[in-house]
Amino acid sequence: MPADQVQEEKRRIRQHLSRFRRRLLGLRERIRFSQEALHLGLAGVVGLAGGAINVGFISLVELLQSWAAPLWQEGNRLWGVTLIGWGGLVAGLVLRYGLGRERGKSHGFLEAVVLGDGRLPFRSALVKGASSLCSIATGAPVGREGSITRLAATFASRWGRIFGCPPYRLRLLVACGAASGMAAAYNAPIAGAVFAAQIVLGNFAMNLFAPLVFASVIATMVSRSVFGIAPLYTVPDLEFTASQFLLFLIPGVLCGMVAALFQKSLRTSERLHDFLDLPLPLRLALGGLVAGFLALLVPGVIGNGYQETDQALQGQTGAAVLMGQTVARFLATVCVVGAGTLGGIFTPSLFLGAGVGGLYYYAFTCIFGESSLPIGAFVLVGMGGLLAGVTHAPLLAMIMILELTLNYSLVPPLMAACVLSTLVARSFHRDNIYSEGLELKGLESSWETERMGVASRRRIGDLMLAPIPPLHESDTFACIADRFLRSTHHFLPVVDGAGRLVGVVALQDLKAYLTMGDHLVSVIAMDVMRPPPRALTPNQRLEEALSALLASEARNIHVVNNHRERRLIGTVVRSEVLGLLAEAISARQESPR
Repeated sequence: MPADQVQEEKRRIRQHLSRFRRRLLGLRERIRFSQEALHLGLAGVVGLAGGAINVGFISLVELLQSWAAPLWQEGNRLWGVTLIGWGGLVAGLVLRYGLGRERGKSHGFLEAVVLGDGRLPFRSALVKGASSLCSIATGAPVGREGSITRLAATFASRWGRIFGCPPYRLRLLVACGAASGMAAAYNAPIAGAVFAAQIVLGNFAMNLFAPLVFASVIATMVSRSVFGIAPLYTVPDLEFTASQFLLFLIPGVLCGMVAALFQKSLRTSERLHDFLDLPLPLRLALGGLVAGFLALLVPGVIGNGYQETDQALQGQTGAAVLMGQTVARFLATVCVVGAGTLGGIFTPSLFLGAGVGGLYYYAFTCIFGESSLPIGAFVLVGMGGLLAGVTHAPLLAMIMILELTLNYSLVPPLMAACVLSTLVARSFHRDNIYSEGLELKGLESSWETERMGVASRRRIGDLMLAPIPPLHESDTFACIADRFLRSTHHFLPVVDGAGRLVGVVALQDLKAYLTMGDHLVSVIAMDVMRPPPRALTPNQRLEEALSALLASEARNIHVVNNHRERRLIGTVVRSEVLGLLAEAISARQESPR
C-alpha cells in the first residue's frame, strides 16, 4: 500500500477515535452526578452503617449485662461494686495493649475535622469501642452514644478514603458519621444532624447540612426497624400556661451553674489522676471502684440512668432519694470520666439535669406549697438546661429533649431555660465540653464565633490538598536538584525525622552553590534551606490566613497540623484562597446596607 494511502487511513482512524471519544465525554457529562448528589449517596451508606453499629453495640452491651446482672441481685451487691472496678481494669488493659504505640497519638472525630484531614485510625476506634463496651456493660455511669458516634465516624472516614475523597469531603463524611451515630443512639434524627452541624462542622450551610440530615434519617430508620419508635423517656401529659413561665427561669440559671461545676470537676479529676500517675488499667479500675462504692451507698448510680430519669419524670422518686442519686452520680461520673473511661457525656448530663429540675420542684413546693404543674415539667426543663450548659448549644439541647420525649407542650420554658443555662455556664466556664478538650491540645475551636461573609464560613481545611512531597534535612544537593528538575515548584518544604516543617529550599538559592566543585557532595538540605515559613492550620478561617498569604512569595502555602507540633499535612494554592477572599469582599461591598 502506498505511503500516502497509509497516512490517509491513519488520519481516518484518528478521526473516528476522536469522534468516539467526544461521544463518550458527552455521555459522561449527561450521567455525571453533581457533587451534592454524590455527597447524599455517600452519606446514605454512612447512615446505614451508623444504624447497624448502634444495633450491634447495644446488642453486645445487653448480652454482657445479662451475664453481669446476677451479681447485682440482693446479697451480691458487694460483688457488683467490685465488678465496675474489674470492668475498668479490663477496659484499661484493652486500651494499653490494643493501642500500643498509637496510645496518646490517635484523636477523636471532632479533632479529625478540626485538623482538616478527616482521617481516623480504624484500629484505634475498634480498640476504644471494645474498652468502652467493657466499662458500660459492667455498670460505669457513662453513655453509650460516645462509642457509637466514634465508631460511625471512623467507618465514614474509612469509607471516604476507599473512594479517595479529598480532605474537605472526608471531613464532611466524618461529620455524617457523627450525625448518624448520635441520631441512632437517641432515636433523634434532627438532633443528630444539628449536633454534627453545630458541634462538629460549625456550619449550617445547606450543601453541608443536607448530607447530615440524610445520614441521620437513614441511621434512625435502621435503628427503629429493630428497637421501634418509642421514645427513650416516658413523659406525662403536661399543660402549661403563660402565667407559669417565670417558674422555669430559675432552673435554667441553676443548670448553668451545675454544668460549669460539672466541667470544672471533670478537669480537676483528670489532673488528680495525672498526679497519681498510675498505669492506665489501674487508673480506670480505681475510678470504677469509687463509682461502685458510691452505688453501694446510693442505689441507682450504676448504668446510664435511663430508668432513674424515667422515674423522676413520673414523680416516683422522693426528694431525699433524688438528692442522693444526683450527688452520687455527679461524683461517680466525675471519677470515672476523669480516670479516662471512654463513653458518652450526653446521658449523664441528662440525668444530672433531671436531678436539678426535680430538686428545684421539691424546694419550690416546700416553700410555696403544691404546684399545679407536675414534677415532670421541671425535670424535663432541667434535662435540656443542663445539656445546653455543658455543650453551649441551646438549639441542640432543645431539639434533643423534644425528640427524646415527643412532647411539645413545654417548648417556651424549655427554650428559655436552655438559653439562660448556656449564658450562665459561659460566664463561669468559657469552653464547652468539646472545645475544652481541643484547646488543651493547642487547637482552636471557633464554631461559636458567628461572622458574616462567605470567606468566614470556610476554612483552610476545606481547600487543603496533599502536601508537596518534602525534602529531608539530610538530603544531598544532587537529590535536591533532581527534585527540582522533576517538579514545577520553585519552593520545596524540608521536614525533620518526625515530619515537622523546619524550612524550605528555594530554587534560586541553589545558584550560590554551583561553583563549589567537588565540595558540592557535602552540601545537604539543612545547609541550603531557608527558615520555616509562616504556615497555616486547617482550622483557620480564610480571612485569618490573609496576612500569611500576602507575605508569601510561593505559589503554594504549607499547612501544618498545629503551630505547636508543626507537622506537615497539606498545602493550599495561594491564588485560589486569595480569589475566594476577593469574591467575599466584593459580595460584602455590593450587599445592601
